Amino acid sequence: MERSSNNGGKPPPVAERKAAWKDGAVTYFHLLFYIAISGGQIFFNKWVLSSKEINFPYPVALTLLHMVFSSVVCFAITKVFKIIKIEEGMTTDIYISSVIPIGAMFAMTLWLGNSAYLYISVAFAQMLKAIMPVAVFLLGAAFGLEEMSYRILAIMSVISVGVIVASVGEITISWVGVVYQMGGVVAEALRLIFIEIFLKKKGVKLNLISMMYYVSPCSALCLFIPWLFLEKPKMDDSISWNFPPFTLFLNCLCTFILNMSVFLVISRTSALTARVTGVVRDWSVVLLSAAIFADTQLTFINIIGYAIAIAGVVAYNNHKLKVKPQSNPQQGDENKVSQGNPRDVEISMNSTKEAS
Repeated sequence: MERSSNNGGKPPPVAERKAAWKDGAVTYFHLLFYIAISGGQIFFNKWVLSSKEINFPYPVALTLLHMVFSSVVCFAITKVFKIIKIEEGMTTDIYISSVIPIGAMFAMTLWLGNSAYLYISVAFAQMLKAIMPVAVFLLGAAFGLEEMSYRILAIMSVISVGVIVASVGEITISWVGVVYQMGGVVAEALRLIFIEIFLKKKGVKLNLISMMYYVSPCSALCLFIPWLFLEKPKMDDSISWNFPPFTLFLNCLCTFILNMSVFLVISRTSALTARVTGVVRDWSVVLLSAAIFADTQLTFINIIGYAIAIAGVVAYNNHKLKVKPQSNPQQGDENKVSQGNPRDVEISMNSTKEAS
């Protein structure tokens, strides 16, 4: 507006147009990078867990390694090299009442989600994940964070019907894998609810590195206990598994970069944009998995059901976009964050969902 008045209503100078094109190109690069690294990590984990070359069918151990790596990197960034400062305001009471439940649910989400890849295809796992908004809404309503309405119930019904149709169309369905995946969905929904309570009721604002700094060690500890009793004896008895150090490092590094890519996307756009981009990612993963993995056979009913579910997810995102400014006009777009300064990033419920 000001630019037009200063130039007498003339079009912006060439330099400004070039700068706008450049800024837009950088933004889309971040979105494409997020889609690539997020989808690539899903395929990477599936390959590690089911590959005959590596033969590492230990999802708890894999997730534990991710959390240990994340803890070490965050410690190095904040305490050794001091690149980013840890946000203040964390107390023992807040850590016990909020961070530990978040860390425990994060551990459960990753554990159950990775375990599902041992039984069901990547494509079907992504289809089941589309039920996430339903779980978040129902649990949010139970905790008093969401209000029931006919519109939102209709959207939830569309998503549920879509997932059911997609499940009916699955040729080789494994109910063990379905239970693991749905358990991961419930754990993720609880994690998001705990994060929302943490941010809204506790009043603590943390950037992404600060959140990972506190949550990752807690998640690692929560994963260490089941690994010690469930998977360590199997790993000790088995001599066939092999996890090359370079592959291990690369897998852990990709997981950490994925979390950072969420920060890059949100820093240039918003958490809602990250969620919508996640829908594009899910479609890409479903279609690519059908071409890459032999255990993925998409049917017409699969695609129709998933399309219905995704339509419901898009409607849900659009509904939340319209509701937020009305519910809290003083804050404006709460998902916007300042660019170039990770210390000023507020981790919202949506952003942490994508980081997982």
